[in-house]
Amino acid sequence: MRVTFSVSLLALCLCLGACKRGAAGSESQAPAAPVPDSTRGAAAGSSAGVQPGIHPQMLLGSRAARNPYAGDRSAIATGRQLFVGMNCAGCHSDYAGGAIGPSLRDSLWIYGNQDAQIFSTIAEGRPNGMPAWAGRLPDDMIWRIVAYIKTLGTPAEPEKPPLPAPTQLREAPGSAGAGG
Repeated sequence: MRVTFSVSLLALCLCLGACKRGAAGSESQAPAAPVPDSTRGAAAGSSAGVQPGIHPQMLLGSRAARNPYAGDRSAIATGRQLFVGMNCAGCHSDYAGGAIGPSLRDSLWIYGNQDAQIFSTIAEGRPNGMPAWAGRLPDDMIWRIVAYIKTLGTPAEPEKPPLPAPTQLREAPGSAGAGG
């Protein structure tokens, strides 16, 4: 009995000691690395000094941060074909309205909606399902997909989603001709 109690007490002490590891003020925490000035933006005045989102200048490296196909109708049409052909539509739906993956037609973007940020998302992938395409698609194809995505919901969109069929209004039984 005494040995069991001693072992239990020792296990409890070890657990409690482990719970304090990484807690605020703990000596085991590494000091926070300074944030480079190039990544600071509108949120630089925040207490953390970190601007949320993707910072293309750090992720793209030597790749161009500007889309060479922006506004090019032929490249946008090719981007649409790539979007469907590479099965982006399998997750984002045929017209990018969202399905398994998020909608690309709205203003809610987790990783940023600027050209370079979209490029980074396609090239590097994202957690929870977005595959990385950098090894399978050359940069110029990724930029064409970006050019297409940027046209969604605008007059420049090459293939607009079909309009829903008009709903035929049916009168409830007994309401036709009823009244005074």
